[in-house]
Order: sequence, then structure tokens, then C-alpha cells
Amino acid sequence: SVGALAAAGVDVVTMFRAPEWSINDRSLWALDVLAQEGIRVDASMAPVKLVGSPDYPRYPHVRNTDAGPITEVPPLVADRFRQVMPMGWGWGLRMSSPRRILRTIEAANRAGLPAVLTIHPWELDPQPPRVKLPARLQFAHYFRLSGFGRRLGEVLRHGSFGCIGDMTPISGT
Repeated sequence: SVGALAAAGVDVVTMFRAPEWSINDRSLWALDVLAQEGIRVDASMAPVKLVGSPDYPRYPHVRNTDAGPITEVPPLVADRFRQVMPMGWGWGLRMSSPRRILRTIEAANRAGLPAVLTIHPWELDPQPPRVKLPARLQFAHYFRLSGFGRRLGEVLRHGSFGCIGDMTPISGT
């Protein structure tokens, strides 16, 4: 929570990502709450069918709420196998080769779109705790964890990245 971050020494919290990409068509009210709390950038709406909608924009854009505007910054996705596939987070980032991730980033950048990547700290833990989960979640949570730090390092070494707070929403795309 914002209170916990403040207690830890963070002066101002202006960015947020909901667990499990849980801001979607059923929970758009959450953007109003975030804006009321001073959040200006949200990264909680995934443009993929499983957790969001392939119809969501794939680029940073402003969403107007009753409490004011909030910039939505979706994660990197790509069209593969006639589906919108996650490329910039979780199992999607872990399952793809660094070369494929870098090509997807380059394609987004050529189109003038930033490529947003996100990881969980536990994904870099050489021995993360194993939790018993249903099969679908087990796959999504643990698939290709081995060597992920090395593969991510290759992406970071060869890609060009900036601060998410420095991004400007794209309009008319």
C-alpha cells in the first residue's frame, strides 16, 4: 500500500501495477481510486485475452477518470500464432529467446511505441520458494525460471531502455 511505502521511506508514490493485471473491463472503477490517491501512471491493463482484452491499446495512453487523468502503460505484447501474446512479462518474457524479445522491442520502437518490460524480483532468485499451485498457475509461475537472469541480462545489454516515468502518452495511435 501507499502507506507501507511511505513508512519505508518513499516520499511520493505516483505509479502502480495491480496484481495479476487485474484492472480490466470489470474493474475500471479502480482507475478512479488510483487517480484519487495521486497515482498518475498505471500499468495494470494487459492487452491479452487471458487477463485483459486484446482490444486494449498497446501503447501508453491517457484514461480520463472522474478524479483526473491517469496514464495507462501496457506491457509489451506481440501477435504470434494468431493470438496476442505476452512478451514483456512473466512466462511470456521467460519463454521467448532474448533475440525474439529484442526483435519485438525493435519493431515496437520502429513504430514509435515504447516497449514496457516488467519482472518480479522472485524471478531472479536462483532458488525461489516453490508453492503448490493448480497446474495452469504452476506453469505460468515457474516455466523457464532456470537461466532467466542470464537471458534477461542479454536483453538489457542489447536493448535501449529508459525510465517509465519519462514516457509520454501517445495520442491518436
